[in-house]
Amino acid sequence: MSLTRDAVLALAPDASSAKAAQGLLSPAGWPQLGASAGAVWGACQGSGSKPYQTQVDLAGPAFRCTCPSRKFPCKHGLALLLLRVQDAALFKDDSEPAWVSEWLASRSQKAQQKEERQAAAGDAPAAVADPAAAAAREAQRWQRIEAAAAELQRWLADQIGRGLGALNAELLQGWQTMAARLVDAQAPGLAQRLRDAADSAAARDTERTLQRLGLLQLACEALSRRAGLGADLQAELRSVAGWPHDKAEVLAAAAPLADRWTVLGVATELRDAKLTERRVWLHGRQSGRRAWLLDHAFAGRGFEQSWLSGRSVAATLAAFPGSAGLRMLCAATEGAPGAPEWPVTRWADEWQRLAARQAASPWVNLHPLVLPDSVVAVPAAGQTVAAHAGRALRLRLGDEDTWALLAATGGHPVTLMGEWDGVALRPLTAWLPGQAAPLWHRSAE
Repeated sequence: MSLTRDAVLALAPDASSAKAAQGLLSPAGWPQLGASAGAVWGACQGSGSKPYQTQVDLAGPAFRCTCPSRKFPCKHGLALLLLRVQDAALFKDDSEPAWVSEWLASRSQKAQQKEERQAAAGDAPAAVADPAAAAAREAQRWQRIEAAAAELQRWLADQIGRGLGALNAELLQGWQTMAARLVDAQAPGLAQRLRDAADSAAARDTERTLQRLGLLQLACEALSRRAGLGADLQAELRSVAGWPHDKAEVLAAAAPLADRWTVLGVATELRDAKLTERRVWLHGRQSGRRAWLLDHAFAGRGFEQSWLSGRSVAATLAAFPGSAGLRMLCAATEGAPGAPEWPVTRWADEWQRLAARQAASPWVNLHPLVLPDSVVAVPAAGQTVAAHAGRALRLRLGDEDTWALLAATGGHPVTLMGEWDGVALRPLTAWLPGQAAPLWHRSAE
């Protein structure tokens, strides 16, 4: 891991953790500090009588701390790495204490066992107790999903026939009831899309509501004709319905795609009190492919692998089945992260890429866009935009990120990367031509 202040802060689970960590950078609050080739550790004096034992495995990076925080990494782990960046001379002790060496040994043992299990699985054929029973269960689930889609299609016709102008809280509760029935029918993906449409209706965003209902209608129509569709589109419909693909099966079936991947941007969001979602957007140097890695961490646990905006990694990816071709799994990485190799593109090329993906799968909610020569500005209307060649694209930014991006760019043209949701661009990273380090990256949420 390349230790820089920005790289460490990019690991923060949210902005408050990053801010709290920066308040713990006084060496006086750390009675013990040490570092070896693969780890750093320290004892941080907290509110209790006994200091918190904080340690970081730099190979991940992976964190461990005895504090009661449910966030991962906690403020102490972040502060420890920031101290290392700020003044490496403070870390004089290079002899790992037992609580550090034992943890590192446990991590190494678990990694070795995982490799052995994967190797054994690769050598031996997958054991299927009853292939006929598995096929029957799959067919039964498809029947439930298709029946639920047929019911949803009739329900959608009723809503459009009634009209959206008369919607109120009581009627929208019926939408939630219908979503619950879809979950019961093993189609949680359709249920979530219906809830999103309900949110738009509650906000009186009629255009967005109609768009979301239209995509639901299209999904229902496609599911009614599923048997006559190609394998890729059937796999796409499975994802739309919310039926996840087994990751082991994806790795076994997909053709490996080895490349040098630049991390274009990373978005981390708290979905609820116990679930954190991370979206990583990559660009392959040789393949020219864009890739989307989706991970979730539960109950404050961290992610298995670190991806830092503005770094490149030699990695082998495996694409999920489907027609969109965006979502992938990381099968393996090689070597240390390096400098990025930013894609060379044009606005017209980016919109053409997006149009091709949209034609392949209209249900993709987010698309990666890389927009060169973009000037970030706030016109008189007060809406932050990216301007280029007389055109303006609406940006979806909070106040803190808006001012940070405006300050970093200073009104000069930059390359902007973000997630397009069909209405606005949510910027994640900005950089200048010819410079490796990002000029700005979005703060964690």
